[in-house]
Amino acid sequence: MSGKRSSGLIAAWLLGASAIGLPGQGYAATAEAATDQVRARLVASVDAVHPGAEILLGVNQRIIPHWHTYWKNPGDSGLATTIAWQLPAGAAAGEILWPVPSRFTVGPVTNYAYADEVTLLSPVTVPKDVAPGGVFPVNATVKWLVCEETCIPQTVELAISLPVVSGPSEAGQGSPLIREAQASLPVASPWPVSVTYGQDAVTLKIRGKELKPERIAEVGFFADQWGRISHGAPQERFFDDDGISLKLKPGEDPAPGAVLSGVLVVTENSADGPVRRGFAVEASPAGAAAATAHEGEPELGLASALVLALLGGLVLNLMPCVFPVLSLKALHLLKQAEESRTRTRLHGLAYTAGVLLSFAALGGVLIFLKAGGSAVGWGFQFQSPLFVLATAYLMFVVGLSLSGLLELGGSAAGLGSSLAEKRGYSGSFFTGVLATVVAAPCTAPFMGAAIGYAVAQSPVVLLAVLLSLGFGLALPYLALSHWPLLQRHLPRPGAWMETVKQGLAFPMYATAAWLVWVLAQQAGSHVVAVALGGMVAIAFAAWTHQRTRWGSPAARRFGSGVAAVAVFSALAVGYTGVTGPLADVSAPAEASAGKNWEPYSAARLQALRAEGRPVFLNFTAAWCISCLVNEKVALSDGAVSEAFRKGGVTYLKGDWTNRDPEITAKLQEFGRSGVPLYIHYPAGKDSAPVILPQILTPEIVLGAISPAAEVANSNLTFIKE
Repeated sequence: MSGKRSSGLIAAWLLGASAIGLPGQGYAATAEAATDQVRARLVASVDAVHPGAEILLGVNQRIIPHWHTYWKNPGDSGLATTIAWQLPAGAAAGEILWPVPSRFTVGPVTNYAYADEVTLLSPVTVPKDVAPGGVFPVNATVKWLVCEETCIPQTVELAISLPVVSGPSEAGQGSPLIREAQASLPVASPWPVSVTYGQDAVTLKIRGKELKPERIAEVGFFADQWGRISHGAPQERFFDDDGISLKLKPGEDPAPGAVLSGVLVVTENSADGPVRRGFAVEASPAGAAAATAHEGEPELGLASALVLALLGGLVLNLMPCVFPVLSLKALHLLKQAEESRTRTRLHGLAYTAGVLLSFAALGGVLIFLKAGGSAVGWGFQFQSPLFVLATAYLMFVVGLSLSGLLELGGSAAGLGSSLAEKRGYSGSFFTGVLATVVAAPCTAPFMGAAIGYAVAQSPVVLLAVLLSLGFGLALPYLALSHWPLLQRHLPRPGAWMETVKQGLAFPMYATAAWLVWVLAQQAGSHVVAVALGGMVAIAFAAWTHQRTRWGSPAARRFGSGVAAVAVFSALAVGYTGVTGPLADVSAPAEASAGKNWEPYSAARLQALRAEGRPVFLNFTAAWCISCLVNEKVALSDGAVSEAFRKGGVTYLKGDWTNRDPEITAKLQEFGRSGVPLYIHYPAGKDSAPVILPQILTPEIVLGAISPAAEVANSNLTFIKE
């Protein structure tokens, strides 16, 4: 503790002791107690409690003119008010929720404190086993230091007893002082705030283009930890196009490099006069803030979008949803080991051409649908049950081919007799096509911002960004096929290749099975029988074809005819099954009962935001493997669920498996054209949303919601169930 602070405290206590000669005065074990300077009253947010309720208790202080009590960081001298609760067994009280303080300066000493009247709120949890019909007694020992020119330490005992009722409907409205106190609490900052530590100055940067000199009358910062900044030093402000910078003088314990927390107090000019508001701030050092900058910045340009798309395509190769693609590429690499360098390069070019033409076709569809007024985005084709069923059949056929049960010209991706005759390069080309198909339901980092930007631009720009994404997807294989040094590391051909080839069939079967599951989420469980029946028919067609292909001409014709009928039956029954009257395309992906989340709706989000509650949004889809992995690894983690519960965070999940205009509109609001998208709204009606990365870990989620959880505890969370 510094000399300045120590001397201030000692002086305050000596002055107080000399003034009264006793450590405290005013004692009453009732709801109210008074000293000569402060009248204190214990109030509650309810008239009665019920088992398991979370309520707010408040200590209201009415202070005589010219005197003040202190904030949690009292400044150069003084002591923060303390409340020691005595509650029934099983009940628990949280930390004090501090209203926005004011600055009091006497000579060289500056304090952060309250004058006239203040109510200090504390959240309290009522045990679940409390019996209705009884009472819930609350006692509090409250200590404060009240100062003018002299300081007086004072202690009072307060007590109330609240009836215990059976349910929240009987709880009543409680004291209006609680609601007034809630309005005086700081809310989450709507602006990103960062801090830069210099030798002679600590600079707080508040980014907000609406923060203009004509709008902002005053702005000041209260650090909530002693010594982080000089309490009494002038705080110079500088406006620029990007917001406001506050130049602060370092205190006696500045902690360079640490997060600077406190309350930013902004006084805005309005038609009704100046309006003073407080915002809770957790300012990270400027470097860290840049590292967590939001994706989807509106300033993204074409060059940046092209680079991000290229990086996204490269990373897409590593995503779990592209595992079948990797298996196809591995198979091609093995085959290339047998061939000349020129042929290997041509295989790489053919594969790249297949990828790029597929992306060009996808871009053409997007442009066509946009021109027709449809809101579309990445992966939108998987919202069609027909497309999902067709892709499942295709993956199954490829699996049969890799298993050696179906010979379509010897090419894993050669579909149809014409392709079989062209085998080699056409196989590489269609491997690229398949790579694009199976990569579509997955999203990699960097992709979201790039595609979100592209779908809002002209057709030429949209196509350019998609081609850049496709080139990124094809680039690793293209480089391997053209780089002799890498080719020398390829395994030598051998009999083991057939085993590897057959083994690679299983990712294809797994993909087909997963797509059938997606189909059930989209169109109901009955389509599982339709899809599996179709696969049996396709397998029968393959077996018939294989058994008769080396027979007599009549046998071959018979086999081909039976196979064609089987395939036609699979397609016809599949089409009818997913588009017929039994299909329920609006079926939800899963019920929310018993889950830690609620289904998303714009109305529900709006209501939560109006109450100032913290909200976590998860926009997902059954066909989005990245989404499923994130939910399994991060959002279902026990620590994350507990953090949601403790922070009062409402977890809303928006399912985009089928088309949903509300979710599409929300995605577009954040510059996105597909899922996943994770957004956290900190507590406070005007809090700024935070966009999380597309690949989550429990640590990322906890880091995003933890600061907000503290704010949530200082807001409305504890008023209601």
